Amino acid sequence: MAFMNPFVKIRRDLHQIPELGFQEFKTQAYLLNYLETLSQERLTIRKWKTGLFVKIAGTNPKKTIGYRTDIDGLPIEEETQFSFSSTHPDKMHACGHDLHMSIALGVLTYFVENQINDNLLFIFQPAEEGPGGAQPMLESEIMQEWRPDMFIALHIAPEYPVGSIAVREGLLFANTSELFIDLKGKGGHAAYPHNTNDMVIAACSLVTQLQTIVSRNVDPLDSAVITIGKITGGTVQNIIAEKARLEGTIRTLSPKSMEKVKHRIKKLISGIETGFECEASIDFGANYYEVFNHPELTREFMEYAGHETNANVIECREAMTGEDFGYMLKEIPGFMFWLGVNSPFGLHHAKLNPNEGAIEFAIETITKYISFKGNQ
Repeated sequence: MAFMNPFVKIRRDLHQIPELGFQEFKTQAYLLNYLETLSQERLTIRKWKTGLFVKIAGTNPKKTIGYRTDIDGLPIEEETQFSFSSTHPDKMHACGHDLHMSIALGVLTYFVENQINDNLLFIFQPAEEGPGGAQPMLESEIMQEWRPDMFIALHIAPEYPVGSIAVREGLLFANTSELFIDLKGKGGHAAYPHNTNDMVIAACSLVTQLQTIVSRNVDPLDSAVITIGKITGGTVQNIIAEKARLEGTIRTLSPKSMEKVKHRIKKLISGIETGFECEASIDFGANYYEVFNHPELTREFMEYAGHETNANVIECREAMTGEDFGYMLKEIPGFMFWLGVNSPFGLHHAKLNPNEGAIEFAIETITKYISFKGNQ
């Protein structure tokens, strides 16, 4: 049997037990079991809900460098046919958090065995996919006690080859918000539409109107997306629907545009209530703040990785992707970067198949950079 990198095995173990936000009990237990195999001399581990804080004491600390990974999965039925496919029905690590965790453990293990001057804080964060674990973790007593001076994180990128790092100074990921709209009118027999208030018609009208917000209310030099991904309404073909529900997402490149979009959505819904004589309610669900990379730290990382490692550093464009790591970067300087994994299927796809060669590459690149930064 060919030798398998131990962190590839860890990735495959974790891939089999995906769990949704704040339900990562098996995941937390697996991480703890692994951490207990390491030397505990300079290691301090503290639980936070289903996540973990892990501190490594430096030899002569002047600062604390933080490294964050997310740990939750998605409500997706896996279609990869891997020998290590998910054992949890309708759940999958379809966003690469299994790779994220294995890389974090690899970096952590290196620094348990190889001391540097500065303290290190590893954060295993639950609920990135929702409802959002970064902000409450940031506000926790443990974080206040162990608050790092800078933060680093990564996210796999299926479109880039292994060996690539894609990053940029400033805005990397968008501001995001969930969107849930419920409409309630008056149902009835399909043969007597004049006696009803049809919520399927109201919902269709609202979907069309929502698209005018981006084209007519958002600065053309800015960017925004409103996507309605799911509509439900009615019961059978010959009954006019009394209720309808729209579910979607909002993405903007600025907090100001997010406020504007939400304001216009509320106004349009008010018009739907009047025009269709119905009741409407709106819920913006989980909201994630933009991921804004600290310019100086990001540039330093790009230059170091480009000259001192084997990484192919790509200066990428901003993306409409959402990530709650943005809340941490809002308070603490740092950066996130894309890690190339060369998968033919994209993020949140049931056949996502990242190249596991990216694990060893990432561990080597990150440990070199943190060693440089932690011994300055």
